[in-house]
Amino acid sequence: MRVGLDLDFAAAVLGRGRLVALPTETVYGLGADATNDEAVARLYAAKGRPTFNPLIAHVKDVEAAGALVEVDARAQALMERFWPGPLTLVLPRRAGCEVSLLASAGLSTLAIRAPAHPFMQGVLKTFGRPIVAPSANLSGRVSPTCAEHVRQDFGDACADLEYVVDGGDCALGIESTVVSIDDDGVRLLRPGAVTRAALQTVVKLVDGFVNGPDDALGHASPGLSRSHYAPSLPVRLNAREARPFEALLAFGDVDPTGFAEVFWLSREGSLVEAAARLFQGLRRLDHAPLLGIAVSTIPEEGLGEAIVDRLRRAAADRD
Repeated sequence: MRVGLDLDFAAAVLGRGRLVALPTETVYGLGADATNDEAVARLYAAKGRPTFNPLIAHVKDVEAAGALVEVDARAQALMERFWPGPLTLVLPRRAGCEVSLLASAGLSTLAIRAPAHPFMQGVLKTFGRPIVAPSANLSGRVSPTCAEHVRQDFGDACADLEYVVDGGDCALGIESTVVSIDDDGVRLLRPGAVTRAALQTVVKLVDGFVNGPDDALGHASPGLSRSHYAPSLPVRLNAREARPFEALLAFGDVDPTGFAEVFWLSREGSLVEAAARLFQGLRRLDHAPLLGIAVSTIPEEGLGEAIVDRLRRAAADRD
């Protein structure tokens, strides 16, 4: 496995149908040629990801998206406001869409976004085709926010992962917001870096969002598994007291006395800082002899909605 920052080499590896770990502004993605069925199948296999869980196709801009999906006035308005950036739209596939049907998990829709990270944008322009890029970690585990996290998950055991691009730490540290648009309206499927309030300045949202695969919409988008983003240790939310051999993800004005180890998401109570440090903290505390990870209460407002969503999935019962 090679590590570096070579745009042309990354594009060449993708062109051979192999995998590249790529930095984005949200988390690191495991990239593959979205138009190559075998490459997409390799990606699913490398992550251990169920093939009923769809992938996000990354494109360079609105024009590139329009060649793959049906873009109505609502989608156009959201793209113009938030792209390039951390917003994924689930839209009807166009007839003749070149993205592998495997990436859509057999659905008639496609999840699509234009990332803002300059390296990812450079690869998309050089490669010239859409790239599927779910988080570059083993399925269900904590998302990676730096190249070292990718190496920790895959090591040298994954022959198809030929190149890890080291683009430094991700600026946002939490996955994109996912929104579906259809005849029933605009629905928030997964909260993320673009907040509910920001979306509502552009479109009207249908009440509620999908919480997991048992919901009526099922796996209409990535990131909807009830147990997801999970460290190996159990996670306990809204902790107010320490338990033996338990660590704490601390936020705001809390007393960490009694916890075996403490990782501060934000001493000042900043949701932006907490989002950027969330996955780093879960990874940092996931080790013996600790027996669990407790989390301080985090307000579910603004970016806090996305943070708490990830923590609930990390704390969910595991199959």
